[in-house]
Amino acid sequence: AMSDVYDVIVLERIRATLHAGTDIEPVLSSEGEIRTAIDHFYGYELSVNGILKEIETGEVDYSGLDAQGGEYSQPLVRLVDAILTDAVKRNASDVHFEPEAGFLRLRYRIDGVLQQIRSLHRNYWSAIAVRLKVVAGMNIAETRSPQDGRISLRVAGRTIDFRVSVQPTIHGENIVLRVLDRSKGIVPLEKFNIFDDTFQLLKLLMSRPEGIILVTGPTGSGKTTTLYSMLNFRKSIEINIMTLEDPVEYPMDLIRQTSVGDSAKMDFASGIRSLMRQDPDVILVGEVRDEATAEMAFRAAMTGHQVFTTLHTNSALGSIPRLLDIGIKPDILAGNIIGIIGQRLLRVLCKKCKRKRAAEEFERIILELPDDAMLYEAVGCERCGNSGYKGRLSILEVLKVDADLDELIARGATMRELQSQAQSNGFKTMADDGIRRILAGETTIEELSRVVDLTARLK
Repeated sequence: AMSDVYDVIVLERIRATLHAGTDIEPVLSSEGEIRTAIDHFYGYELSVNGILKEIETGEVDYSGLDAQGGEYSQPLVRLVDAILTDAVKRNASDVHFEPEAGFLRLRYRIDGVLQQIRSLHRNYWSAIAVRLKVVAGMNIAETRSPQDGRISLRVAGRTIDFRVSVQPTIHGENIVLRVLDRSKGIVPLEKFNIFDDTFQLLKLLMSRPEGIILVTGPTGSGKTTTLYSMLNFRKSIEINIMTLEDPVEYPMDLIRQTSVGDSAKMDFASGIRSLMRQDPDVILVGEVRDEATAEMAFRAAMTGHQVFTTLHTNSALGSIPRLLDIGIKPDILAGNIIGIIGQRLLRVLCKKCKRKRAAEEFERIILELPDDAMLYEAVGCERCGNSGYKGRLSILEVLKVDADLDELIARGATMRELQSQAQSNGFKTMADDGIRRILAGETTIEELSRVVDLTARLK
């Protein structure tokens, strides 16, 4: 199998290697498929265990660490590549290299939960750290201050980016890599697997010509993916979409993307000011962190632009007191926010091993179920790594800010008043959305209670 069947030199070398009279039939294949096949059939050379055995039984040449030449000439270079490749294949979102007093712990975050993969000898850590810092373009001599960098690696024929963060700790430098897989970063909104009523409400919010749409949730709750999917849904040749991100994670066509931060010599507030002179229709602001950024974002919304942004709050309604706390006046807040989306990610039950069982009493109370109700539980098998879960889905609460809510916000109403007004308009919380997922047999009540507070429903 070859990616170029007309490569005569390679064919001649194969003929010279094989027995005389052997027929060679070249078959066209993509580079990704060839690499996957090689990895599958000759994986020992690339596997972490194989490389560790080579290091333990042979002398390690530390001088070859920053060699850019032969990629497989130095075992520690191959070890780092093999660990990163393994993390991508296991669908990890983060890779943690954590030095302890006597060993190095390696953990992957898979489906939102950290799992310990292996422990390595402490003697390897200085060499692995140097290798990671070299490929991430960091200063290898600096070990006492935090650093950030980026790595690009080709895995199974596609480019994967890693965002690298180094933090000094008492046992050495702790290194965390965020995996940025472009092929999975932008999911079409139609494939989000959200309920139809929620999808229609999202489309209604995006059809408004001006105002702010906020996406809220903690770190790692899928805010960026949701925002990108919404932009992807909105983008067309007829509108100008511009973004300010810290940093740009997934490049997209038809969208002008700008990185902000210390290295870019531009912050969010000054970035929005300059963007507004670029004739945008839609502006994405990576995050509202302070009063200056929030003020400029609201100014953009007031002057006829649609603004998408994120905010770190626990719920959709929690965004209103958070923005007031930042310093936005209530009368500016009212009338400029179109809608607020609260989001969390839930692990999905493995389809192969999930099992039906009778619901317990407290589950029937929380979920308001009859006495003979049945629910699914996690079991664990080889397919899901014995966790009982495989993949994730998002649960959303979408708050449409209408004239009645605007009136309450402008006069500084309490959270209880805002909540009762929203619910009278049919607002469904993340807990409600999650319960629909449990009843559909997609997840468990234990998984939902891990990310959403269900104690208020125990009455």
